[in-house]
Amino acid sequence: MTVLFNDPSEFAEDQFSGFLDLYSDRLRGVPGGAVAHRSETPQVAVVVGGGSGHYPAFCGIVGPGFATAAVVGNIFTSPSAAQVYSVAKAADQGKGVILTFGNYAGDNMNFGIAAERLRKEGIDTRIVVVTDDIASSPIESERRGIAGDFTVFKALGAAAAAGLDLDEVERIGRAANAATRSFGVAFSGCTMPGADAPLFTVPENHMGVGLGIHGEPGIRDEVLGTAEELARLLVGDLLNQAPARASSRVAVILNGLGTTKYEELFLVWNSVAPLLREAGLEIVEPEVGELVTSLDMGGISLTLMWLDKELEWLWSAETYTPAYRKQKSALRGLRPAVRHIDEAEELDSIPVPSPAAVPVATLVLDGLRVLASTMHANETELGRIDAVAGDGDHGRGMVKGADAALASAERAAKATTAGPSYILRKAGQAWAAAAGGTSGVLWGAGLESAAAAIDDQGTSFDRGVIATAVHAFSTAITDLGRAKPGDKTIVDAMLPFVDGLELALMSGKDPAAAWASAAAEASAAAAATASLTPKLGRARPLAEKSIGTPDAGATSFGMIVTALEALAPATERTQS
Repeated sequence: MTVLFNDPSEFAEDQFSGFLDLYSDRLRGVPGGAVAHRSETPQVAVVVGGGSGHYPAFCGIVGPGFATAAVVGNIFTSPSAAQVYSVAKAADQGKGVILTFGNYAGDNMNFGIAAERLRKEGIDTRIVVVTDDIASSPIESERRGIAGDFTVFKALGAAAAAGLDLDEVERIGRAANAATRSFGVAFSGCTMPGADAPLFTVPENHMGVGLGIHGEPGIRDEVLGTAEELARLLVGDLLNQAPARASSRVAVILNGLGTTKYEELFLVWNSVAPLLREAGLEIVEPEVGELVTSLDMGGISLTLMWLDKELEWLWSAETYTPAYRKQKSALRGLRPAVRHIDEAEELDSIPVPSPAAVPVATLVLDGLRVLASTMHANETELGRIDAVAGDGDHGRGMVKGADAALASAERAAKATTAGPSYILRKAGQAWAAAAGGTSGVLWGAGLESAAAAIDDQGTSFDRGVIATAVHAFSTAITDLGRAKPGDKTIVDAMLPFVDGLELALMSGKDPAAAWASAAAEASAAAAATASLTPKLGRARPLAEKSIGTPDAGATSFGMIVTALEALAPATERTQS
């Protein structure tokens, strides 16, 4: 929802005033829009425009190498003919004017009226209308303009900046439009400032296929699948509508409509790019981000512009605007990346473990498998617990860390005969690298420290080795996290477990029985954290809200050590 405004009816004007103040070093405001400072050499004026709500289109792309000026209407509303005339008159440099916009009735009328007025005053004015949206009509001339505005405007602006005359700039704009196709989907509608409901809604777990950028819903609703399935839909429909005699090189825009996260766009791009390459297309300087938005709409559109040599030159040309910049020349001073030592090369230098260490290595691998499956089974619950006063990512982080640790350990075990210390060290490194966050750092460091306490060339792996490794694990976590008992962290379950295990082992209890009794203490201690107030981490600012819910880190630790009891028979075999 658009929640920030003063007078909703003045939203467009108020935000535009802020924009002009911010970029006053390179733009000047005129009634109806913004004009770039003039270049030293007069050029054709490329005047883009339409309603507000689409930033960075349209005012955000005014600058050298792109638009000369932008006309800014009210939200999703065509600017008036008077506004278009005012901006175009101010932008004119004596070389003629191109008015360019998406194919909407209001824009056609108002830009058309302004063009007639400019012509009557002796200003040669041409119109290039963008018609890229394949969902809006099977007839190209009747299609509306969506994110393809960006590629057409870029070609026009670059042609003008190159000093081409009005006829050539117009020809290039029409060629760019003929080579451009777009298709998009919406996940949620957009809300006008001051409104209490979006302009349209999308059923839960569905998407509106064939969105518009003025708050129009899609032409149909479909079940929302995976990112890969969405990529196949977008790419497939666009390729089916490719221009005749299309080249094999394409400019590509994967565009976010307003509230679709960049990470989601990157995820979709990870499927879009291979699909385009599989279709025999070569991707040229792709853009992934918010380029033509629709207020707070959730959605994605994909745009392809099939390139000939001329259009590729224009697409790649340099530009400098408030919202979009492109630099052709390479950055200076870059050095090759540091040489990476691959895992196979590292394994060649690992000493062969002793016969006594081999079954322990198998036990470590089995333990990592149990750990990973336990986290998968409890991911949702751990996320729920963590979300009460934190960010809800503990379950996901533990799953990512455990999966990465297991995968790295299994690779090490398959590549060569590796001992338990090496396997555990690789697991800890992988956990920290993949999981991130506090738990990732702590578990990674703990596993590495436990690994350092084990000798792969050892001849005996008795209860003393178990106690030493577990103690090293806990010491690494307490030293790194600096948490104390009562702070409501993993430490509240971990220390009772370590103390209980060491005491039981010292008293002569069987290792499996000692582990089981210590795990019971850890689980009880984890449950008891519900009454504690967090003193560290992200939960601390919401301490009161946390009371009544156990700590997620302590809970996951209790789950893990309890699940590892299943390895008791194998533990006994390593003692024999």
